[in-house]
Amino acid sequence: MIHSSFFHRLMLGLLAVGVSMPAVQAQAPAQPQAQPQAQPQAQPQQRSATRLADYIVAIVNTELVTAAELELRIARVREDAARSNSTLPAGPELRQRVLELLIEERVQVTHARDSGLRVDDAELDRAVANVALQNQLSLPQMRDKLRQEGIDYGRFRNNIRDQMLAERVREREVQARIRISDAEIDAFIDKRRAAAGASDEYNIAQILVTVPEGSTAAQEAERRARAEAALTRIKAGEAFDAVARAVSEDANKAQGGAIGLRPADRLPDVFMDVVRPLKAGEVAPTLLRTGAGFHVLKLIEKRDAGGLSIQQTRARHILLRPSPQLPQEAALRRLSEFKRQILAGAKTFEQLARENSEDGSAASGGDLGWASPGSFVPEFEDTMNAMTLNGISEPIVSRFGVHLIQVVARRQVTLEPKQLREQARTALREQKFDEAYGEWLRELRARAYVELREPPA
Repeated sequence: MIHSSFFHRLMLGLLAVGVSMPAVQAQAPAQPQAQPQAQPQAQPQQRSATRLADYIVAIVNTELVTAAELELRIARVREDAARSNSTLPAGPELRQRVLELLIEERVQVTHARDSGLRVDDAELDRAVANVALQNQLSLPQMRDKLRQEGIDYGRFRNNIRDQMLAERVREREVQARIRISDAEIDAFIDKRRAAAGASDEYNIAQILVTVPEGSTAAQEAERRARAEAALTRIKAGEAFDAVARAVSEDANKAQGGAIGLRPADRLPDVFMDVVRPLKAGEVAPTLLRTGAGFHVLKLIEKRDAGGLSIQQTRARHILLRPSPQLPQEAALRRLSEFKRQILAGAKTFEQLARENSEDGSAASGGDLGWASPGSFVPEFEDTMNAMTLNGISEPIVSRFGVHLIQVVARRQVTLEPKQLREQARTALREQKFDEAYGEWLRELRARAYVELREPPA
């Protein structure tokens, strides 16, 4: 199913929030085409978390999706849409889309369990402690609250573990799908340099066999054969410049066809498309046909324009990850309260980051270091770039969770060629993530066992 961008963002933000009730496991049929022999039975503590009139709406691999859970998620979707002024489809379509989101979440969780990745008990303990801290509860208080709501503490911990596994396997497998070629990096850098008024320089040599305007097909074929013969001689080992002096019909034949160093933006695009993938000294393996005729092209030299001056930003953030005890809307409210406390002078950004942020930057007060363009996901970076120095953003949602951002400083730096290529690779990987994620999820969904159930009569 193809979802709107709103629903994709929602799914990433709410992954596994729908399992705030204990997840219910089922035994899938031995043959996917066969019907289960009997409806899977929930354990007593699982029944207590569902409504009296609850029923199963879908079986996903070894997991169940219940009607109560579906209605709870629909209510959350409506709340998020109202908050963001988004338009939702009509009731039946909305229900179907949200059900599909829950199915996709279950698919990811079950795949993560089977992936071989592990979350050790120490990591899990820290994550559970963070959930308690975010809800301003001690661990004993949180256990009491879970008990009052009929939620088994062991199952609650397993749900947290599932979320951590799903996030890790998603990042690992989606990133592994993304391929960035050297040509893509070159094109990205050229675009950045063109915008900054800088450009690499190329020295190209050519052999041109002209095709006069109005030539017949036979005449054009004869001219092509002449150019092909020149290319064959070069491939056989003859010097390019010698063949150019003997065959070429352009003004640079006396120089062996060399046109001299020129910035890339002053060379024809069709020439650049051919020579950009070449290494110095290489000849294009095929002819290029243009309005002038047939060209044999050689890259004599490429000279980098040097480092590119870019603006780097130093920012810090507080990251909260949605969880069974901290739905996305609660995380948004909590970060809004943090912003209020900072602006009122009650606490500093660094203090709140150390106490609450759920990533590796917490120990340093949320400091993310100096970052070049393309280092962060677009929704984070777009917000950061629009901010003034020392400003604090409104809470924003990314695929990693909910963030509060502060811009600390900005500077202009010149990146060396190696740094520039790494920065380009990072930016291109981020640009390709959404497409790769969609393909990965569709493949998981296609392989999963999914059985939809009708409401009981």
